[in-house]
Amino acid sequence: MRATAIMTNLHVADIEAAKGFYTDFLGLSTEEFNMGWVARYTSPDTGVNVQLVTRDRTAAEDSSISVATDDVEGAYEEAQARGYEIVHPLTTEPWGIRRFFLRAPDGTVINIASHPV
Repeated sequence: MRATAIMTNLHVADIEAAKGFYTDFLGLSTEEFNMGWVARYTSPDTGVNVQLVTRDRTAAEDSSISVATDDVEGAYEEAQARGYEIVHPLTTEPWGIRRFFLRAPDGTVINIASHPV
């Protein structure tokens, strides 16, 4: 599998209440998207970012990080071949992303995703 980007998913109770700290103090002032339950904030100068998540909309468990890849189907097959626990099956979500969640050997839940082009 080839990771093209990795984003931290921070659990927050309320995105609107939390975003001021990340946008103002940390300078992640560009809101790339906000779906109400997940939002990404990015620095316009450096490109560093964070995703704030209240509760994943379709997965049974929340992920700690999101990893973008250009071959999510291949990553899914490789994860299965290696015997990793699939927490959320390979799915094309209603908002267009194609993704699955797996549990790393240390117990961390990871969202592996391919964004539409």
